[in-house]
Amino acid sequence: MSVRLSLVMPAYNEAAGIGEAVAEAHESLVGMGYEFEILVVDDGSSDDTGARVAEVAALWPRVRLLTHSTNLGYGAALRTGFEAVRYDLVAFTDADGQFHLEDLEDLVTLTHECPVAVGWRIGRKDPWRRRFLSWGYNRLARLFLGTAVRDCDCALKVFRREALQYLLPESTGFFVNSEMLCRARQLGFAVAEAGVRHRARRNGTSKVSLAEVPKTFATLVHFWWRHVVRAKPAPVPAFTDAPVLLPFARPTAPVGRKAA
Repeated sequence: MSVRLSLVMPAYNEAAGIGEAVAEAHESLVGMGYEFEILVVDDGSSDDTGARVAEVAALWPRVRLLTHSTNLGYGAALRTGFEAVRYDLVAFTDADGQFHLEDLEDLVTLTHECPVAVGWRIGRKDPWRRRFLSWGYNRLARLFLGTAVRDCDCALKVFRREALQYLLPESTGFFVNSEMLCRARQLGFAVAEAGVRHRARRNGTSKVSLAEVPKTFATLVHFWWRHVVRAKPAPVPAFTDAPVLLPFARPTAPVGRKAA
């Protein structure tokens, strides 16, 4: 059965590398033989991000540009892309080229059994401080929200579209991954993990600063109180038959590959 996949790429002030990132994604998806579309969401960039994407889209019809007139946030950009997709499987990744998109193939394979497949970063190339903060945040997310994954914020995930409609984020910022995974667990969706290769950002600068840490923590506590402590039982969607949770499927390397 052929794979039909929509790839969403939120982008904010990524003019320096967005053309290369989209071209690499396009080449990878062609190489895997997928029927696909790439949706780049320009989240109100103040540079030429939109213009660079428009140039690529003029060459490749399977690239689509969606634009926010002002900067609404990472989560809002993802939701815009999710609501515009056309295909049965929906993936997302960041526009900074930190992932080898061939690793999507392992996550797509996992969606044959599970409606949600998430990556965890092998040999993570971020600075030690960011890795430490991420380690601490993941522990909190597992404890308070029941995300039950190793690397909540890894920006390489694949969803079945039928499941994604129940997971569309309300968060506009970087809490979006935690929100979606918490809701998936609450609905009883099976979630699987696979290791994915990671590399340092090649162009531009990260949009995640230390100032985001207290903001994200406050959002986590607020979400925990409203949607976990005071949550009402949610009906399980009809397409999930006897849902099974799969916490912590931890291969040491992507399926069929060695860690870089």
